[in-house]
Amino acid sequence: MKIKEVVAALERFAPLPLQDEYDNAGLQIGLTEAEVSGALLCLDVTEEVVREAVAEGCNLIVAHHPLLFRALKHITGQTQPERCAALAVKHDVAIYAAHTNLDNAFGGVNFEIARKLELCDVRFLRTQDGNSGSGIVGKLTAPENAEAFLRRVKEVFKVDSLQYNSLLERPIRTVAVCGGAGDFLLGEALSQGVDAFLTGEMHYHVFFGHEQDIQIGVLGHYQSEQYTMDLLGEILTQALPDLRCLKTKVNTNPISYM
Repeated sequence: MKIKEVVAALERFAPLPLQDEYDNAGLQIGLTEAEVSGALLCLDVTEEVVREAVAEGCNLIVAHHPLLFRALKHITGQTQPERCAALAVKHDVAIYAAHTNLDNAFGGVNFEIARKLELCDVRFLRTQDGNSGSGIVGKLTAPENAEAFLRRVKEVFKVDSLQYNSLLERPIRTVAVCGGAGDFLLGEALSQGVDAFLTGEMHYHVFFGHEQDIQIGVLGHYQSEQYTMDLLGEILTQALPDLRCLKTKVNTNPISYM
């Protein structure tokens, strides 16, 4: 099996044209004609992850966040992307990123978050063409009060420090979700009368003025998207049952909590 077959499977599920204009998803490093010895799945590519791939005999890393997001003008080891790129090339490890194309695909990152929360009747929050879009909205199987809902979110996503606005006094029935930095969709959730909005990052001032309009919950970027590795594994295992897939054991979250 060649790396190009793995790339094709990923892009059948999340075609590159679905990515946002600013993004740089797709093959980052490597040659697609090489035989694949194994795929290491991760959220972020770090030097430790590249070394793990080498140690595990994987010559392909499939990440959510692109290693090469901005252009490199030189590779001198001064930055993490430079060091990772040099290390990957040295060990013949290819790197592929499925980023906003996977966010925007039907069944993608936000659908995986909804599945972890056991939401039903899930649909796109903002639709692009019916088969892709930004964020999702779904229903809880039974109404929950705000505190119980947020505590469940905190437990499911292993959140050390959950940010939220004042507790909603009405029961939560509908939930909108956007993994990563998703506060650009808060207005959409408000306009659709959603009870709760969950995302990974939100600017300070966006919290103001919605005290009883909607329950906001901010999990942390890494925490909101950590299950993307499970999703990538399912996509590849279903399409290529003979492919050896491993999830990284490295916690790549650069943020610590005290």
